[in-house]
Amino acid sequence: MTLLVLLSISIVVAAAVYLSLSRDLFRVVIGLTMLGAATNLIVFAAGRFATLTPPLLTTVEDAQAAAVANPLVQALVLTAIVISFALLCFALVLGARLRAQAGNDDVKQMHATEPVAWDSVKPPELEN
Repeated sequence: MTLLVLLSISIVVAAAVYLSLSRDLFRVVIGLTMLGAATNLIVFAAGRFATLTPPLLTTVEDAQAAAVANPLVQALVLTAIVISFALLCFALVLGARLRAQAGNDDVKQMHATEPVAWDSVKPPELEN
């Protein structure tokens, strides 16, 4: 089971990195979303998946002896899912606005239209 989860997480990470390095803006957004989902899977796998013990235990000794799943990890992953969904919505709206303003969604062409950056160490010299 653990090897299968590890293999699936590594496939999702590989696909996310491949999509993030794409020239298409939409693929970059989807790749970053998949990378967040892979991170959630890693955190969720750290808290153990399932056990055969019931979720409600009668005594503290039973709870300590049983290998129960950690509910804190599940709560953190649920919060991360909500935050990543909000970030995905924001990135999609920002990408749609950028595509409408630039006229295309090719990242290399958008980078070529940027003005030349000034030197960050010294301020630009003004001509008189």
